[in-house]
Amino acid sequence: MVQAYILIQTEVGKASTVAEMISKIQGVIQAEDVTGPYDVIVRAQADTVDDLGRMVVAKVQQVDGITRTLTCPVVHL
Repeated sequence: MVQAYILIQTEVGKASTVAEMISKIQGVIQAEDVTGPYDVIVRAQADTVDDLGRMVVAKVQQVDGITRTLTCPVVHL
């Protein structure tokens, strides 16, 4: 199982709507609108890194109002 944080920038005023829509995507554990350089932070999981990438590109990035994403896989050192 692979987990990652997805940091999302949105159009002005769209953070809460984006977080709500993303929270409904299968594999999303949590989606919160936040303040700072990013507008939404998502914790997601998938079986493989490839599955995670497909989820980000095919589902998360397709949500209306997103301008940029940064995916940060969780590592256990």
